[in-house]
This record gives sequence, C-alpha cells and structure tokens, in this order.
Amino acid sequence: MLGVSGPVPTQLLGIFVKEPRAGKVKTRLCPPLQLAEAAALYEVALRETVERFSVSTVPVVLFYAGSAEYFQKNFPGLPLWPQADGDLGQRMTEALSLLLATGCRSAGLIGSDSPDLPLAQVDAAFSALAEHDVVTVPAGDGGYVLIGSSRPCPDVFQGIDWSTDVVSAQTRQRAEQNAISFCEVGGWTDIDDQASLLALLKRTPNSATAHYIREKLQYCLSPVE
Repeated sequence: MLGVSGPVPTQLLGIFVKEPRAGKVKTRLCPPLQLAEAAALYEVALRETVERFSVSTVPVVLFYAGSAEYFQKNFPGLPLWPQADGDLGQRMTEALSLLLATGCRSAGLIGSDSPDLPLAQVDAAFSALAEHDVVTVPAGDGGYVLIGSSRPCPDVFQGIDWSTDVVSAQTRQRAEQNAISFCEVGGWTDIDDQASLLALLKRTPNSATAHYIREKLQYCLSPVE
C-alpha cells in the first residue's frame, strides 16, 4: 500500500517532508533569514535527513506536502505518500496508522528539520517500542523530534496545543489518561530559530547543514542576545 517492496519489515520510519518553497517552510527563522534563504536551508536539512536515514537499517517512507513531482525527482525509489488533511495530530495519526497497516511491529515518525538526529536515538526508540505502546524523543522546545508506536494510539494526538512548549507534557498526559504505555528516549533539538542554528553548529559542525550555514548564512551567526 505504501510502496514498501519485499517482505514486510518489522520496523518502518516515516519522514514528514515539505516541498521547500519560500514562505511555506521554516518561517520562524525569518528574521534573521529571508524567506528564500529559509527555504534553501530547509532543503539542505531535508536532503541530509533523507540521505542519512534512507541508508539506515529501518526502511523509510516519505509523507510529503506539496508537489509529488519534487520528491519523485529528488528522492527516486523511496516510497511516497501524501500527508493527510487536518492538523499535525491528524496527519501523524493517519501516517502511523498507514505504516502499522503494512503489518510491521512498530512505526516511527520524524521531521526533516532535525538533520543531525543520531541514528542511535532512533534505534533506541524502536527498541523501546518492544515494551511500550508509544515512545518519543523529546525536543528542547517542549515538543518531540520523534514519535513511534507499536499499535494505533490516536488518543495521544487529541487535544494537543501543537507548536507550543507543552506538546510533550500534554502527550504524556494523554497517554496516562488513556492507559497507553509510554516512555521517552534521549532528546534532541530541531531547527526552529537562530539559537537552534547555533546549537547545531556547535554539536555537529561537520554535518552538511552546518557547512551550509557557515558558507551561506554567515551574517546570522552572531550569538543570540
């Protein structure tokens, strides 16, 4: 159904991706960036994310927003599925349901704005799903950079104030309220503002995204006041 070839894998990783169009991605980085610069940066992070995880041991499915042609051209051979309508919770609920419907034992979702997310943290999250219904890798801004499940658990996506600093706390609360076995593994930061750009440069200076920031966006590298 999702275009995953061969025997049904035991694990599947979905990556939420957007066509990198100015004004549609990473707008919280503007300012200091211009809209076109933010889109170009996002495209670099998108490519790094997909390239890193598409050669990992867990098969990847791209859940896209925007033009399918863009992803078919730039990431040929990877399964593509359009994101569902609705808010982020509805889209993630549908994506995890589709992944689990293939018959895999566990499924995870990440975004394309944490290009240096360690593979070890993703592996640890999948390992934890052997004993839990839902697992997240929390983000420094109060959200999460990965969520995975071993069975459909739509209740953890209900009534969440998306894009706020209470997403993780509310997710834990929904899990407890609905008797869903839940745990958190590790922790990371996505690219959302100037401070997170500087943090990425410091922790992963040799990443493709860090190289791009240093080469193309020097003017935004002054420490945040």
